[in-house]
Formats: sequence, C-alpha cells, structure tokens
Amino acid sequence: MSMFKHLYKPSPHWGRYALQSLYATAAVFIVVLVLQVERLVIVASIGASAFIVFAMPRSITARTRNLVGGHIIGLSVGSLFGLVPQSSTLLSAALYALCVGLTTFLMVTTDTEHPPAAGTALGVAMMGLSPTLAISVVTSVVALAIAHHFLKPKLVDLV
Repeated sequence: MSMFKHLYKPSPHWGRYALQSLYATAAVFIVVLVLQVERLVIVASIGASAFIVFAMPRSITARTRNLVGGHIIGLSVGSLFGLVPQSSTLLSAALYALCVGLTTFLMVTTDTEHPPAAGTALGVAMMGLSPTLAISVVTSVVALAIAHHFLKPKLVDLV
C-alpha cells in the first residue's frame, strides 16, 4: 500500500478540480454530439484542447489566438496533405510526419502554438477533408474559445 501513497496527493482544491473537469466533460460531450462517430479521430485533438482550456486556462496555448489559430492551421495543412495520393505505407508515414512538422512550423512562426492542433492536422490528413468536418472542427474550437472567454474569470490553473 505504501508504494501507492505517492500516486494520490490530497489537495484542498479538489472541488475546483471537480468543477473544471465537469466543464471539460460538458464541452467534450457537446463536441462528440456535433462531430458524431465518423469524425471521432478529430475528437481526440478537441479533447486535448478542452484539457488545456479547462485545466490550464492561463496557459499561452489556451489563448483564443492559439486555440483557434492553431486548429485553423492544422485543418488547412491536414487538408492539403489529405489531397496527396498515398500509394504505400512508407509514403503515407512520410506524408503524415511532414504534415505534423509543417503544422508545428507554421504555428511556431505565427505565434499560434496549440499542441492538439497537430492532431487535427494528422486526423484530417488521414481522413481527408469534407465540408462537414471543417465546419465541425471550426464550430468545436470556437465553442471552446467562447467557453474559455466567459469562464476564464472563474477558472484557475490546475496543473
């Protein structure tokens, strides 16, 4: 039992942890309903964004500029790479790696760093872009940005 005592550290802030985790739960629930099953590969990056927004609300990566800008870059780059025909596993792996690398480069050079957006780029490159997917990603990200804006005064960094 003593080996597990370091896994859980009691905190006087457990109520805050629960409340902000509940906010993240509600946001992802709405996103999953909007995106539906066929676009769940993108939900992973949106879920990671929800973590940043609700657990690290003061982080630079939680800023609206980063949240929205990063995902727009990821959506755009992923869309371009999704157009390239993939004739082999090696080519696919190279394209996916380049997609993430270019997304990272563009986010860093435009001051819109948001790590989950690299997942958006990868998911879109793998699935291909559709108008529904683009609308879903943009709507989800804007909804998270709006929630962050209005809830930020009540949120504290949990990490």
